[in-house]
Amino acid sequence: MPHTKRMEELVAERVPFVHAVVVRAQLPTAVSPGDDAIILPDGSIEGFVGGQCAESSVRTAALGALSDGRTVLLRVLPEGGPGFPDSPGAQVVVNPCLSGGALEIFLQPLLPPPVLWIVGTSPIATALAALAAHLDFTVRLATASPGAAGPAGATVAVVCSHGRGEQEAIRAALEAGVGYVGLVASHRRGAAVLAEMELSDDERRRVHSPAGLKIGARTAPEIALSILAEIVAAIRTGGLGRTVAAPRTGDLGEIAAASRTGDLAERPRPRAEVAVDPVCGMNVTVSAETPHLVADGEDVWFCGPGCRDRFARAGGR
Repeated sequence: MPHTKRMEELVAERVPFVHAVVVRAQLPTAVSPGDDAIILPDGSIEGFVGGQCAESSVRTAALGALSDGRTVLLRVLPEGGPGFPDSPGAQVVVNPCLSGGALEIFLQPLLPPPVLWIVGTSPIATALAALAAHLDFTVRLATASPGAAGPAGATVAVVCSHGRGEQEAIRAALEAGVGYVGLVASHRRGAAVLAEMELSDDERRRVHSPAGLKIGARTAPEIALSILAEIVAAIRTGGLGRTVAAPRTGDLGEIAAASRTGDLAERPRPRAEVAVDPVCGMNVTVSAETPHLVADGEDVWFCGPGCRDRFARAGGR
C-alpha cells in the first residue's frame, strides 16, 4: 500500500486521519481501483483519489468520518451520468462539476485510542489499568516521579487515591481540558471534596462522583468495570473525545504537536466550515486548498476552479 509508512508515522504521532481507497472507477477517470490517499484533520489530502471536484466530495465525507469514527463507502456520481452498479449502504454524492466517470471510494477513519490518566496506587487503580488495556485504552499512570506524564491530552481521568491529593489531581485534569474526570469516593465524601473546590458549572458537569455506573459493584475489579462502563458510554453515546475534525489550517507538525498536548485530539474544537458553491450548489468543506473569491467583501467558496472562473466571468452573479 503506497502510504503504509506515512500512516505508521501518523499513528505513532497520535494524529487522527482518514485512509481513502478507490474501490471502483468508471471511465473516463484519472484514477484506478487501489489508488489511495490520506486526509488529515485540517482537510488536506496526501495522495490522489480523483480530480479537484472529486476531492471536494472526499474531503467533506472524510471529515464527517473523523467526527463520528465510522467507515464510509462514498459514491461520487456525475450529474446526469450513465448508470453505475448499486452499492447498498453507500453514501451517494452527485457532483455536478465532475467531468470524469463515477467513483466509489472506501473511507476508513483511524483515530488514536483514548488516553486514560489514572491517579492512585490502590487495588481499584490497578484493576482499572489492567481492564482498560484490554479495551484498547492508552493507560497513563500518575506518579510522584519528576517529569511523570500528566493529564494533558487525556480523554478521561480517574482519581482513586483515597484522600491523597484528590483536589490537586482533579484540578489538573480539568485545567488540561479532560472531558471526563472520575472520583472514586462515597457519595458523602465525594460531595465534600468537590464542595471545597468551588467548581464552575461546566467543571462540575465534567466531574463524576462516585465514578462508575450503579451495578452493585463491591470488589476492586467490579468497581473498575463499572467505571469503564460509564467511560465507554460517554465515548460511544455521549460524544466524549469526538469533537470533530480539527482546524482547517496548520501544517502536520503543528497538528501532531497539538495532538500530543491534547489541543487537537481531545479538546473541543469548532466544526470545519461548510459553504455552498453558488454556481453548482454543492456543499464545499472549506480548507486552505478550497478555491474562493472575495465578492462584495464576502468570501465565496467553490468546489473547483471551473465554478470559480465561471462565477468571476459572470461578475459575481
